[in-house]
Amino acid sequence: MYIHNGGPRQRLEEIVLFPFDDHSLPLQCGVELRLEGHMTPCGRTRIAVDLGEEGAPDSERVVYYGTVHRVGDELWMWYLGQGRDAAWFERVCFATSTDGYNWHKPNLGLVEYNGSRDNNLVDLNQGSHHVQSCVVYHDPDDPDPDRKFKMLFQSRKYDSSFAAAFSADGLSWQESSNNPVGSWLEMAGGTRHNGCYYICGQGGTHAGGVRQLVTHISYDFENWSQASCMGMRRSNVSPRSPVTGSSAGEQIHLGASLWNRGNVIVGFYGMWNGHPSNDRRLVTMDLGLAVSNDALHYREPIPDYPIVSAAEDGWQELPHGNTLVNYPALIQGQGFEQVGDETLFWYAPWPEQSSDGVRVASWPRDRLGYLQPFPAGRMRPGQAPHIVSAPIDLDGKPAQLALNIDGLGDYSDVTAEIITEQLEPVPGYSAADCIPPSASGLSQPVAWRGRDTVQYENGPIRLRLNFSGIRPEDIQLFAAYMNTVGG
Repeated sequence: MYIHNGGPRQRLEEIVLFPFDDHSLPLQCGVELRLEGHMTPCGRTRIAVDLGEEGAPDSERVVYYGTVHRVGDELWMWYLGQGRDAAWFERVCFATSTDGYNWHKPNLGLVEYNGSRDNNLVDLNQGSHHVQSCVVYHDPDDPDPDRKFKMLFQSRKYDSSFAAAFSADGLSWQESSNNPVGSWLEMAGGTRHNGCYYICGQGGTHAGGVRQLVTHISYDFENWSQASCMGMRRSNVSPRSPVTGSSAGEQIHLGASLWNRGNVIVGFYGMWNGHPSNDRRLVTMDLGLAVSNDALHYREPIPDYPIVSAAEDGWQELPHGNTLVNYPALIQGQGFEQVGDETLFWYAPWPEQSSDGVRVASWPRDRLGYLQPFPAGRMRPGQAPHIVSAPIDLDGKPAQLALNIDGLGDYSDVTAEIITEQLEPVPGYSAADCIPPSASGLSQPVAWRGRDTVQYENGPIRLRLNFSGIRPEDIQLFAAYMNTVGG
């Protein structure tokens, strides 16, 4: 399948229509977007990767300028650890998990630290240089077995210009002979999209300050663009004045961590809110939501909405709690994963001095936000709440439709229609033919009389979803999925 939503033309086995992606769901009538933010109240911060034992390379700080990937049946995490070194000196550590909440630090035996190799350090230059950030890419289909794992990292070795490394197992790394492969960049997220590698962070050479979301690209992971795309900034949004100090005002910290869903890339970015005094100690920083369809240009569905709130993070309940702490601030690493019926995301406190462990945020699968229909009283005469997708080319193959939806019942209904790109009905796929889901769920199939798949070969189609009933406002549409049948 292909979707014409402004992104690159690429064949997809699944198209995900999120309510906050208004390029894939551009036509809307009588619906309102609501996001589902994550917040950890006082005393309920869940630390997934804790500080190491005394003498370990992560005994002082666990910093999530790293990555999580699913590898086989496990989740693998690369993160930065700080031990009892005399200076700021972080090394790349490794942990594994099966559920995303409970992590094991294996004894890798690769790098000597404090006179012992009994630790979880990966071999990146034998831990001889401070690493400030790293993003790992997993390419299991790379024909070169020694490049199945790829890393971009920022290190003192190259004066914080970003460098590349490769690995067969994700544990023992060999640097690129071309290092450094890029310029100064503080990075948080990366992805491969339509055959191109993207690295997202803060840096580049652009007007308006350093903390903006920028992206560099490469097609072979070693030759990276010197120029970057400034994909989003916050300081030029009216009525805000331009940033006057390097740390003042509304900025974007480290770009965004990226979740590539094919037709849309979901990003969680550092929502830097600097104090007018330009004092970094007074910065607050939630994590915001941004989306892209081309991996270069990003937009906020709801500006300044905290998809992961820093409020009360790490604050303990009385008598242990202390209100005299840093202003609430978080950092994002690279890593979203679906585990069972949940969507998980990992993050940590900022600044690094405050990072006592990697946290995990969770949502029911894909339920980051929803469209809610207006009640009947808000609609104009002759109108009904509905949405229409961007054109979808089925590429001559049947597809199945499923909805991630809540609130269906005796007084609230949804029906699906398939129409042409020109908005004409497709016979057999009308609302009257639709057999809608009978109950709410994370992936509820939709069919039509005599048809459980969508088939049309006379050009692109669009999906139209209609919301009706006495109380259509009870419905919450979190996502619609189109999946190719038969590969």
